[in-house]
Amino acid sequence: MRKHPKDQEEKQELTNQQGHPVTDNQNSRSVGNRGPLVLENYDFLEKISHFDREKIPERIVHARGAGAHGYFESYGEVNGEPISKYTRAKVFEKGKRTPVFVRFSTVNHGKHSPETLRDPRGFAVKFYTEDGNWDLVGNNLKIFFIRDPLKFPDFVHSFMPDPVTNIQDPERQFDFICQSPEATHMITFLFSPWGIPANYRQMQGSGVHAYRWVNKEGKTVLVKYHWEPVQGIKNLTQEEANKIQGMNFNHATQDLYDAIEDGNYPEWELYVQIMEDHEHPELDFDPLDPTKLWYKDQFPWYKVGKMVLNKNPQNFHAEVEQAAFGTGVLVDGLDFSDDKLLQGRTYSYSDTQRYRVGPNYLQLPINSPIKRVATNQTGGQMDYRMDYAEEKNPHINYEPSLINGLKETKNPGVENTPHVEGKIVREPIERQNNFGQAGETYRRLNDWERDDLINNLVGALSQCRKPIQDQMIEHFTKADEDYGRRVKEGLQNMKTNDEKAEAVHDAQEMGHPSDPY
Repeated sequence: MRKHPKDQEEKQELTNQQGHPVTDNQNSRSVGNRGPLVLENYDFLEKISHFDREKIPERIVHARGAGAHGYFESYGEVNGEPISKYTRAKVFEKGKRTPVFVRFSTVNHGKHSPETLRDPRGFAVKFYTEDGNWDLVGNNLKIFFIRDPLKFPDFVHSFMPDPVTNIQDPERQFDFICQSPEATHMITFLFSPWGIPANYRQMQGSGVHAYRWVNKEGKTVLVKYHWEPVQGIKNLTQEEANKIQGMNFNHATQDLYDAIEDGNYPEWELYVQIMEDHEHPELDFDPLDPTKLWYKDQFPWYKVGKMVLNKNPQNFHAEVEQAAFGTGVLVDGLDFSDDKLLQGRTYSYSDTQRYRVGPNYLQLPINSPIKRVATNQTGGQMDYRMDYAEEKNPHINYEPSLINGLKETKNPGVENTPHVEGKIVREPIERQNNFGQAGETYRRLNDWERDDLINNLVGALSQCRKPIQDQMIEHFTKADEDYGRRVKEGLQNMKTNDEKAEAVHDAQEMGHPSDPY
């Protein structure tokens, strides 16, 4: 429990929201001590009315989360070259230290669900830069299930509880997945030990998508972001997760909080991969496809900075719950790619914050930038800013104006103006290659990780109808013959699974995570 200085004791007197002292917080005003209550019961009415409204809508995804404050320090270089060769973003200038807030989360489960469930983990970082906020919103795993945002609501629905029974059902999940072959790669990661990180401190992060960097001349490169924990990487087998869940279903949140309180500040180094900004016909996949990895032997990882988390939130709701992130929140020198899923998320993320927190969610301290804000966007629910008059003529809430209104800012560099031409169509990308990297990932896993993957898939698919099983086996076989064969044999002989699980645990005790990237 946090201690308060003695000189602040006089500030501990209880008041209501109007600042009125509360002299009795135990008894409502009533007619006699037995009641009934009277209507002029202001303290009670204010207190209970606020209580009735103190929970905001839960996030559709990423509802369960934990967070912390810290800073990011840039190394200012990429492979020995000044980073300014690739991006003019000031956050990457050498030695620059930028405040950050990070929110970790699970994805497809509710706000009070166990943190041991098999699920991707969110890894969202808000940089409070001198040019405004930059949100790097990603996951622990470096790829995703789908590549077109039109499929996103259906994908999420299939992983959510049944709308009738309110029970999550593997058959619903694989019913969707077996008809989405591009998800084979992500399923391979998710059902391996990589699908259950041991905690947040020993978890990787990734921007998932390809973004663009823009330099002062307006030249661009494609870039992918990777957070690597200095503490090392640790994942859990299903057996280990089950044991932890039986003792503490808040284990990851508690681990993060306790580590920071004890001064064991977790650190991550930020790596980037850089690719020339074109279609790369020499590759057997589209580099903008979020279901694909850029393998590091082809596209090396370069360190560009380090992040340290050194302060816990003072109020979970105000900071962690109301923190709002969006993939479209980029600063000068950073830009979108043409990844269709990224562009769909860019609309959806900010739109859901306006619904969940309110149209003025950016005025909340956890979301507001550290730089001056000057906008003609005013009004709406919970608009509490009063400083518009300090920034402009308060009578002029439009632009352009000759009467001392706000003016456009000069562009600090040459703008990136990509040329786009083509017919408006409803078509998937050409180089899908849905199974190639799924098979490569399977082969790059350690033996015990492959054993755990097969056990987990067999356990889940055993609850599905045979047509779904057959379709998934076909996908796994296309990825790797051994992969498909082992899943098929596992489904045919469920009795050996318990023995295999023990063997997986014994092997895991002696091994380290693979490097499938």
